[in-house]
Amino acid sequence: MKSRQQQMRTDATYLGIIIRVDSNAVEVELSNDIPSAAPIINGRLYKIGQIGTFVKMPMGNITIYGIVSSVSNRPINSDDDGTKNFIAGSRFLSVQLVGEKIGDSEFEKGVGTYPTINDEVHLVIEKDLFDIYGEKNIGSIEIGKHSSSENLSVYVDTHNLILRHCGILGSTGSGKSNTTVSLLKAILTDYQGSRIILVDPHGEYASAFPDANVLKIGHAHKPLHIPFWLMNFDELAYFLVGADQRDDQKVEYRLFRELVTKLKKENFKLKSGDVNPDLITADSPIPFNVRKLWHKMNWLLNASFSVTPKDEQTEVTAKEVNAGNYDQLIPATFEPYALTNAAPFKSKHIEYYSYEKKLLSRLRDSRYDFLFNPGDYKDENSSKDLHNLLSDWVGSEKKLAILDLSGVPFEVLDITIGLITRFVYDSMFWGRHESYTGKNRPLLLAYEEAHTYLGKNEKNSYSKAAVEKVFKEGRKFGVGALVISQRPSEISETILAQIGTLIALRLTNSGDQSIVKSSAPDNLNSLMDLLPSLRVGEAVIAGEAIKIPSRVRLKLNYPRPTSEDPKLVECWTKSHESDAESYKTVVTKIREQKI
Repeated sequence: MKSRQQQMRTDATYLGIIIRVDSNAVEVELSNDIPSAAPIINGRLYKIGQIGTFVKMPMGNITIYGIVSSVSNRPINSDDDGTKNFIAGSRFLSVQLVGEKIGDSEFEKGVGTYPTINDEVHLVIEKDLFDIYGEKNIGSIEIGKHSSSENLSVYVDTHNLILRHCGILGSTGSGKSNTTVSLLKAILTDYQGSRIILVDPHGEYASAFPDANVLKIGHAHKPLHIPFWLMNFDELAYFLVGADQRDDQKVEYRLFRELVTKLKKENFKLKSGDVNPDLITADSPIPFNVRKLWHKMNWLLNASFSVTPKDEQTEVTAKEVNAGNYDQLIPATFEPYALTNAAPFKSKHIEYYSYEKKLLSRLRDSRYDFLFNPGDYKDENSSKDLHNLLSDWVGSEKKLAILDLSGVPFEVLDITIGLITRFVYDSMFWGRHESYTGKNRPLLLAYEEAHTYLGKNEKNSYSKAAVEKVFKEGRKFGVGALVISQRPSEISETILAQIGTLIALRLTNSGDQSIVKSSAPDNLNSLMDLLPSLRVGEAVIAGEAIKIPSRVRLKLNYPRPTSEDPKLVECWTKSHESDAESYKTVVTKIREQKI
């Protein structure tokens, strides 16, 4: 009878023996007795020595698994000139160790017991892959099919995918949008209580999710409202008058803070519930009329008074002729001040001189109407409050809310996304023990085109600060995050460092490749080296949500996002009539900054 070792070496899966062991890799010498480089096992063809394929090393009741990272006709780490120490025609594999399976237990990442010299190495067949990936359960979703087997579904752990955060990274045309749709549809299909907010700067995803709650700036029926008074004081000062925290020592900055606080404290009786005025600060999200703020500043600058001491120049001593109308941006008028040393006297409240002009310019700019005129959320007298806004975003029957920001000017995209993120995060933080939100109903925030507003070189980025907070602390309060980007090298390093699961599609830029390799949760450079050669719709998935780093094919989704390329050849083969009237509509849209 043959010994067990002899039986295994005649097994159709037998590849060779280990000739070198390192801390995270082994080197394998392929047997010269292998009958074919492409054996057929159980009716399926396998290619020996394919980069990125799995091999296994049986050691009693322990099976160690690895991924082929390189193939050579000489020992990979050979220091000689290639003419000795091995037989001509020999082949060698370098294999990175990824995990182990003990007996009938589940596959686990990491290696507790290392293989040794002369241990056998075998090909991993489809049955072994099924043992590794297991079956779908309530805690997992199907992400795609394994690249080496159309029959093998790949599942990811939903908890780790969401709350440990994830990223979809790939060059233009690699299939990012399709991957995003696949992932979100899998979550929405499997979990009836799921909640997702997709921040969509280019308005691409509404077509892919016809049942989603799509909110768009300026839309007649489903408008997206983002009231300006959601901003904290630093954001408000920067947006309204161009001031930042470095101006804190300036008199006008402090007076501006006091004026905003005063207006907010006047409005403590609110639709969502009364607030203690003593607890209201300039940072509190309390509605107030921004036109009234401008009117007060203009009033102080242009008033005339019956007295000359600044402290006595108040409403009582003012020589007002007409109160004006703050809602229509009509300033108050006063008796002209005398050029001589006689009443009425010119105002000495000149601190707001530069602020007032900037604020008026903002209020007259129609591009910011979505902030200053947010429908039913305009000010303290409006019919709706923030609880209605949260219900629209995360409390509706539709599990996916797409916030279409295609109508937001680039100048305020940063603050807009920062506002959305901070408001949603605050709602989860302060509602973390409520039965309907917080830790009892987690939420996924997805950020498309993340590199445009989460750049690592942006020092005063409000969106970056808010999103980084979600990545660092969101897990504790039920907030997970997904970033989608074609330029990972431009994304904040803090965000990349917190990504628990990486879905990397084809990347051709060497800088982006190196960033992804260094950010990958698993130290598997062999798989990450495949990034420039991946097919469209194919991804390397690594990290906490997947049992073993894998090369995965994602299905093509219909309907698709509107991110595909124009049909250039089809368009250019048509004849186009020249018409002098054609571009009038385009020019009008440029001038109005509206699609």
